Amino acid sequence: MSKLRIRVLGPIGAEIDGGPLHLSKARHREILGILVAAHGRTVSTGRLVDELWEDAPAGAVGAVRTFIGELRRILEPERPARTPPANLVTVGDGYALKLPVTGVDLWRVEQAIQSADGQSTEAREALLTAALQEWRGAAFEEFSTRPWAKSERARGAELRASLVERLAEIRLAMGRPKDVIALLDTHISEHPWREDGWRLLALALYRSARQGDALAVLAQARSTLMQDLGLAPSGQLTELERGILGHDPSLDLDDDGDSILFRTVTATARTGARAQLESVTVLLPLLAVSGAVQFAADQRMSAIAAAEQFGDPELLARVIGGFDVPGSWSRSDDPEQSAAIVDAALRTITALPLETSDRVRARLLATVAMESRGTANRLIEAAEAERIARRLTDPALLCFALSARYLQTFETTGKAASREIIGSEIIDLAVAAELSTFEIQGRLIRMQALCALDDIIAASGEADRIDILAARFDRPLATVFTTWFRWAFLQGPSPQEGSEMPGFRVGLRELTQLTAAVRAGMELPDGQFGPYEPWVRPLLLARSGSQEEATAALDTVADPPRDLMLEVSWFLIGLAAIDCGNRGAGRRAYDALLPASGERAGGSGAVDLGPTSTLLTELAQLCGIED
Repeated sequence: MSKLRIRVLGPIGAEIDGGPLHLSKARHREILGILVAAHGRTVSTGRLVDELWEDAPAGAVGAVRTFIGELRRILEPERPARTPPANLVTVGDGYALKLPVTGVDLWRVEQAIQSADGQSTEAREALLTAALQEWRGAAFEEFSTRPWAKSERARGAELRASLVERLAEIRLAMGRPKDVIALLDTHISEHPWREDGWRLLALALYRSARQGDALAVLAQARSTLMQDLGLAPSGQLTELERGILGHDPSLDLDDDGDSILFRTVTATARTGARAQLESVTVLLPLLAVSGAVQFAADQRMSAIAAAEQFGDPELLARVIGGFDVPGSWSRSDDPEQSAAIVDAALRTITALPLETSDRVRARLLATVAMESRGTANRLIEAAEAERIARRLTDPALLCFALSARYLQTFETTGKAASREIIGSEIIDLAVAAELSTFEIQGRLIRMQALCALDDIIAASGEADRIDILAARFDRPLATVFTTWFRWAFLQGPSPQEGSEMPGFRVGLRELTQLTAAVRAGMELPDGQFGPYEPWVRPLLLARSGSQEEATAALDTVADPPRDLMLEVSWFLIGLAAIDCGNRGAGRRAYDALLPASGERAGGSGAVDLGPTSTLLTELAQLCGIED
């Protein structure tokens, strides 16, 4: 049986078994285009009349029927006389195309896109590549000014643009960035408002070792969107630019699929679901400590959700507890996500069978303590995890448990000495067991604690060792801490904008600058202080002369979170209380800071307000407290 095929992605045409049909009349081509756009649905004679003529002549209906008859003879040249047509049929007072999906190029494209979902990467790439090759020009291009074609042309252009970007994503995942560059070269000029095109081209250039060209594309995207189109670029482009500048490991995938990582991931994808989960559990901590924090966090939640579907508490416990990434910042980057992890861990602990190993339980307990930092007292869970780890003489588990206990040492101010001891033990364990990630964390804890203990020389020595370890073991995030330390305590260069860690990205720069001005006795700079705003604002109000507002703010300010900024936050409240003469707030600050009387308000290693003893003396005078 002869196969009729119709083309509308470019000049409208038809062929039978590869032989072109002669569609000489524009009306024939236009009717064919209208019927294809209807996707097999019936188009009434009245609608055809309205679409074909702006001011229909008296014989328009008869003309349509004549055109239909002529078109049927062209499309079915071998149909015997007085036999019903098979392809262009009459339905009521209208007409419809009755063809299989494969009979129209536009329909084939739509089917290919739909069927690609759920296929392997290679199968999706082949389907979408074939679909893209269907285009020989713009959809319904001959009738670009006709009202019926405008929406169809727009839909066809969107379909092709989305197809190009989807194919680019797949080829990037396959490690073929050079093919992506060729694919997107004209795409962005045709669709300059589509951010995904710019993003994917920049990423493909970066993966082709063309960092400068990638940054130039992002700059061009920003200029085009803002200056030419009046559109504000989304955060995706900004985040990609930061990632490229910082050589974010999550952006890397070796071209042509030759890297060890790509081959490993490809092989893993062919294993069972349980094996994939176990592999992800091992890989995600490495990605997190290597810089891909947000990516690892997102995939961690996906892995937990996938593990829960198996109904196997021990598998779920291994997935939850396997993310043994030490925490050196005492405030969660994503409190909602942390709460969800804690909830999942607590549910899993109660569901574990009695024969489950203590090692698995200890990891879950340590995870609960670590993810609860700054929000809940989980010292009991941390202590139990530590007890189990010591009994098992497992250095990695003990480092993880001590890391969790460190994050629970903020119940009061003045705990720097305790944290210094924890950091020192983690260092000793990690050096003996060759656990580089935990050695870095132990030294970070010591560096921070030594700042609070006013031993800046020793803290600087730890910072130098951290930088050496970070370079040796490819741990770029560790140098974020040391850079901020040198800026705050040693007048070093200002840290670069942006960081993979939200704790350093929102409000910390402004807080560091404000505290430096306080120490220098200079005018205080205002700014966006993010999570530190409630404890900064009273002092800014007081120093600007708004005493009543400052007093009102002091009277309602909540106790600060129990984290690395605990002493700094209380210090700021105490300063504001002195400026306002607010004895109630002064007494609160005095009582909170008294345990830290021998420390500096600088235990984060990134912010410094100097010794607390001087402030305590002034607060005692304000509140009438005698020694």
